[in-house]
Amino acid sequence: MKIVKLTSTNRSKIITQAIKTLKTNGLIIYPTETCYGAGVDATNQKAVNKLLSYKTFRQGKPLSIAVANQTMASKYIIPNTTALNLYTKFLPGPLTVISRGLNKVAKKVQSETGTLGVRIPDYPLIIKIITKLNRPITATSANASYKKRPYSIKDILKNTSKKQQSLIDLIIDAGTLPKRPTSTIVDTTLDDLLVLRKGGSELSAACNAVKGSSEPSMKNSIHSRSGNFFHSESVQLTTTSPKQTINLAQTLMLKHWNTLQKQPLMFLLVGELGTGKTQFCKGIGKFLKIKQIIASPTYTIEKEYPYTRHSIKGLFLHLDTWRIQNIEELDQLNLKSRLKPKTIIAIEWANRTYKPLLSLAKKTNAKVITIKISSESSPSHRRLTFHL
Repeated sequence: MKIVKLTSTNRSKIITQAIKTLKTNGLIIYPTETCYGAGVDATNQKAVNKLLSYKTFRQGKPLSIAVANQTMASKYIIPNTTALNLYTKFLPGPLTVISRGLNKVAKKVQSETGTLGVRIPDYPLIIKIITKLNRPITATSANASYKKRPYSIKDILKNTSKKQQSLIDLIIDAGTLPKRPTSTIVDTTLDDLLVLRKGGSELSAACNAVKGSSEPSMKNSIHSRSGNFFHSESVQLTTTSPKQTINLAQTLMLKHWNTLQKQPLMFLLVGELGTGKTQFCKGIGKFLKIKQIIASPTYTIEKEYPYTRHSIKGLFLHLDTWRIQNIEELDQLNLKSRLKPKTIIAIEWANRTYKPLLSLAKKTNAKVITIKISSESSPSHRRLTFHL
């Protein structure tokens, strides 16, 4: 492990060292406008495997990539209009834009659903490194998983083991960085925006900006170095096929995977017959790597699926409360004693027993996500409204 102090006179030398390291399967620690990042050549499987060993406990969580510009990004993802608006208005800056990937990066960089997050850092040194390397590097924070966010090299060395440190080839030390939020992560694969991680303070007006608003003050309202972006408490998305509904369920499961390790997760699904409630549950099952066919438990009321995902064992409970006539029938399922951390419960027709389910969630400390699904004008289109 080599540590190099960044100064105003040695930037060219550091760029050369970084590129040499990246070209030889190396792992570098580098400064950004948010915190220190951990970078390897995102197209090099051996290098990515080294990074995953350094990070530890990823449990299927994908990596993002840092590129030099939109042209480089287009070699690795398929950006839709929403994504292109984000690139134009807010990048470079602390924003990660998720698009459909082209499968041109190493395994485990893209998500399990084939999406890829892209950053253009607002840090000239890193842009120069990526430009001269002519390939993207990984854009993940330099801390080990679940450890302190790294704003100094001391933060990194204090919270990693000797074994992890032995995997680092080069550290670019730019001193203590300002304690700014991490990047906001926005999924654009459904055209509508889904904020998976809010990096800064709320700015709902930005919704209009990325959808083509010509309001002149909009771009200036988000400072590229502040980490500020928007977040909508009530999310509305349109899926255009059952596959997209399944993929959305997987995305929401990944977002709440860390939460699930500490408390149960409850999906309350509301919608008329044939709107896609069971498709959403199939997405949960797919994320959990359940091999059985997920079908609506209309006549049995409940189906139970044990799961194992990346060595984590838990339980998926799938309920259909259409046939429940009274609260006593719900009580007979003995859900209170079964709702524990690592347990997911998805309830179709949840509006029929909504208040008791909310009471149950409160008693078991379950994280609740209510999702209303409705049909659109097109037979395959579904409108999903939920809160994160």
